[in-house]
Amino acid sequence: MSALLQVEGLTRRFGGLVAVDGLTFTLEAGEIVGLLGPNGSGKTTVLNLLSGALRCDRGRVVLRGKAIDRLAAHRIAGLGIARSFQLVRPLASLDCRDNVLAGLAFGTRRLWGAAARREAGLLLDRVGLRGAQDRLPGALTYIDQKRLELARALAIQPVVLLLDEWLAGLNATEVEQGIALIRSLRGEGIAILLVEHVMDAIRSLCDRVLVMNAGRLIASGLPRDVLAEPEVVRAYLGDDDA
Repeated sequence: MSALLQVEGLTRRFGGLVAVDGLTFTLEAGEIVGLLGPNGSGKTTVLNLLSGALRCDRGRVVLRGKAIDRLAAHRIAGLGIARSFQLVRPLASLDCRDNVLAGLAFGTRRLWGAAARREAGLLLDRVGLRGAQDRLPGALTYIDQKRLELARALAIQPVVLLLDEWLAGLNATEVEQGIALIRSLRGEGIAILLVEHVMDAIRSLCDRVLVMNAGRLIASGLPRDVLAEPEVVRAYLGDDDA
C-alpha cells in the first residue's frame, strides 16, 4: 500500500542557496513525525513546499496517489493539507467563529450556513476555546491564538497537518496542554508533520523523526536513536562532545 504522503527528491533553491536538497520521506495516516534541525536548516521551507506557498525546483510531492507539487496553495488545502505558522496568522478583523468558518468554507467538505456554524462551535470546543466564538483574535492569549489557528486548520478536515513550531513561546504548563492536544489528534487518523525544538514534545509525541541540516536529511528513525546520533548532536551543538 502506498504512503499517504510521498516526498521524493524535493529541492528548492534561493539564488545560490540550496534551502532543501533532495529531501525524500513518507507519511502514513495517523502518524506523528518530527522534522528537526538547527535554525536555517530548511524545515519551514519544506512546509512551504508541501503546502504550496512555494514551488519546488525539483522533486515530487504525492498525496494519496495524486501529484500536488505544481498545484496552487488553495487547491492543496482543498485536497486536505493544512498548516500552522511559526508566527500565528489569525484573520484579525474576524471573530473566532468566523476564522474557523473560513476554513470550513474552503476545506475538503466546504460547509456553509447553519451546519458550518455548528461545526465551528464544535471545533473551537475541541481545541479549548469554548465560549470564545465572538471574541477577536487580538483579545486572546498567545496560546489561545495558537488554539484558534489549529481549529482553523482542522476545519478543512485535513489528512495531513503541518505544525510549524506550534509549541514555541509557551510556558511549561501550556506546553503540556499543547502536547496533550496534539496527541489527541492521533486517533483521528491525521498524519502530522511536526517542526519543533521542544524535545520533550518530540520524545513523547513522535513515532519517527527526520533531522535536516543545511537543507539535507542527515538522519531518520526513532527519536531515542536519532537524537543520540553523533551527526545530529554536532548539527545542534557544533561538537559531539558537547
